[in-house]
Amino acid sequence: MKKSKTKSDDKISLLSSISLGTGVMIGAGIFVLMGQIAELVGDLFPLAFVAGAIVVGFSSYSYVKFSNAFPSSGGVVKFLTKSYGPGTATGTFSLLMYVSMVIAESLVAGTFGTYTLRLFPKEYSGYSSVLGVILIALAYIINVSGNKIIGATATFTAIIKVAGIAILAISGLVASGLPTITGQFTTNESQVFSNEFAFVAALALSILAFKGFTTITNQGGDIVDPNKNVGQSIIISIAVCTVIYVTLALSVAGGLSIPEIIEAKDYALAAAAEPIFGNWGSTLTIILAIVATVSGVIASVYSASRMLAMLSKMKQVPNLDKIGNFKNPALIFTVCLAIILTILFDLTRIASLGAIFYIIMDIAIHWGLVRYLRKEVEFSIAIPLVAIVMDFIVLSAFIYLKYDSDPLVLVVAAIGIILIIVSERLFMKSHTDKDGNMNMGMDETNHNEMNL
Repeated sequence: MKKSKTKSDDKISLLSSISLGTGVMIGAGIFVLMGQIAELVGDLFPLAFVAGAIVVGFSSYSYVKFSNAFPSSGGVVKFLTKSYGPGTATGTFSLLMYVSMVIAESLVAGTFGTYTLRLFPKEYSGYSSVLGVILIALAYIINVSGNKIIGATATFTAIIKVAGIAILAISGLVASGLPTITGQFTTNESQVFSNEFAFVAALALSILAFKGFTTITNQGGDIVDPNKNVGQSIIISIAVCTVIYVTLALSVAGGLSIPEIIEAKDYALAAAAEPIFGNWGSTLTIILAIVATVSGVIASVYSASRMLAMLSKMKQVPNLDKIGNFKNPALIFTVCLAIILTILFDLTRIASLGAIFYIIMDIAIHWGLVRYLRKEVEFSIAIPLVAIVMDFIVLSAFIYLKYDSDPLVLVVAAIGIILIIVSERLFMKSHTDKDGNMNMGMDETNHNEMNL
């Protein structure tokens, strides 16, 4: 009888899972989100990361319960399929997650360009999107080259990113002293409301800084004792990131005034390092940002293209293998979409689109657990319901804020969502038989998802 080759030695340990998870979460996004959040809430921006961690803590509960019950390499797609079954809903929410991942690639690529240009004279500052496109093209070449190169660099760069940002945060905090967080509230009632409202809206961006924890759910087929360790890895990774983010925010607050942070919002960490550590500190921060962004884009392109390929095999999107004579069409489509976003939008708008798409998908995850899986999964219904309420409040505040300050973001987001829903519905109808059944190839996907 042929024995399975699955051995514990070939599996990812809990420690390795945490390392990979924090490596994805503590990525390039934090290099630019710090300044954007400070622009919205002023002196309170360190607290925005604490509040964001609380919201994400409630949200992570559903992902932990899903991972414990249905460990799989399919991750979020698997969870949505379990909740909503094959069809328009699963396809729509899965594509929202996919697009948010591509948006993250674009955000990281743009951050790479912004920080890299800090090494050059100011007259070259308008070329950040060009450098971002070059990085995405490089990520495509590396991904086409195979998994060995990706695997060889993932853990190494994760250690550099996490250790480097942690050292920067702690050193900056020690050097600058613990700042006083008083906020910029006044006795004017309308101003107080405005600041509180902006704080709630800013949580959409701080949540975005934690969204990388969802990639841990994709380790279900590769980790030791997945029914236990995937959930533990999610919880520990969020806790580690919270400590580092808050410490880093306090460090930046101690090194720069709020106007200075806002002025340098796209490269706030490098600007904060300079008055504390001098030019060498700023240069080291830029190098750290380059390492984080390069590895982040490579890993993000890999994850997003795999997700799109999985959706194609599940027949939730058209069969990409039949579109032209291309090798890995999912990878090509992912890279092209990321390049378009990098060229068309600045970092603030890219982050805003990513936050909107991600939070909508997050609400769908919680609702799917509460509405459809109460008999299959053991969980406390109150926690995902609280997560839904929190997500809804944050998203509503953020949408209203953007309506007032940058309505183009909402127009683009609405067009994107409508296109996804309409195209998914038309595609579903194209392979629904006369009895209303869809041949989605789900059995094949369950067997083959590890081979994507």
